[in-house]
Amino acid sequence: MRVKVGLKCSECGDINYSTYKNSKTTTEKLEFKKYCPRLKKHTLHKEVKLKS
Repeated sequence: MRVKVGLKCSECGDINYSTYKNSKTTTEKLEFKKYCPRLKKHTLHKEVKLKS
Protein backbone atom coordinates (compact mmCIF):
# COMPACT_ATOMS: atom_id res chain seq x y z
CA MET A 1 0.00 0.00 0.00
CA ARG A 2 1.42 3.40 -0.99
CA VAL A 3 1.17 6.19 1.58
CA LYS A 4 1.92 9.89 1.22
CA VAL A 5 4.71 11.13 3.51
CA GLY A 6 6.34 14.50 4.04
CA LEU A 7 10.04 15.29 4.08
CA LYS A 8 10.98 17.61 6.96
CA CYS A 9 14.20 19.62 7.11
CA SER A 10 16.30 18.49 10.06
CA GLU A 11 17.75 21.99 10.60
CA CYS A 12 14.82 24.44 10.27
CA GLY A 13 11.88 22.03 10.79
CA ASP A 14 9.88 22.98 7.68
CA ILE A 15 8.12 20.29 5.63
CA ASN A 16 9.37 21.25 2.17
CA TYR A 17 8.58 18.13 0.12
CA SER A 18 6.05 15.32 -0.06
CA THR A 19 6.36 11.93 -1.72
CA TYR A 20 4.81 8.47 -1.77
CA LYS A 21 6.34 5.30 -0.41
CA ASN A 22 5.37 1.64 -0.39
CA SER A 23 4.91 0.88 3.31
CA LYS A 24 5.08 -2.91 2.80
CA THR A 25 8.53 -2.98 1.18
CA THR A 26 10.10 0.14 2.75
CA THR A 27 9.67 -0.17 6.50
CA GLU A 28 12.48 2.21 7.55
CA LYS A 29 12.08 6.00 7.42
CA LEU A 30 13.25 7.82 4.29
CA GLU A 31 16.17 10.25 4.45
CA PHE A 32 17.33 12.44 1.56
CA LYS A 33 19.68 15.39 1.14
CA LYS A 34 17.43 17.99 -0.48
CA TYR A 35 17.41 21.76 -0.98
CA CYS A 36 15.86 23.85 1.81
CA PRO A 37 14.54 27.16 0.41
CA ARG A 38 14.53 28.89 3.82
CA LEU A 39 18.21 28.15 4.51
CA LYS A 40 19.20 28.30 0.81
CA LYS A 41 21.35 25.16 1.05
CA HIS A 42 21.11 21.37 0.86
CA THR A 43 20.21 19.72 4.19
CA LEU A 44 19.07 16.32 5.44
CA HIS A 45 15.30 15.80 5.10
CA LYS A 46 13.61 13.02 7.10
CA GLU A 47 10.23 11.35 6.67
CA VAL A 48 7.25 12.53 8.74
CA LYS A 49 3.55 11.65 8.63
CA LEU A 50 1.23 14.08 6.87
CA LYS A 51 -2.18 14.98 8.25
CA SER A 52 -4.89 13.61 6.00
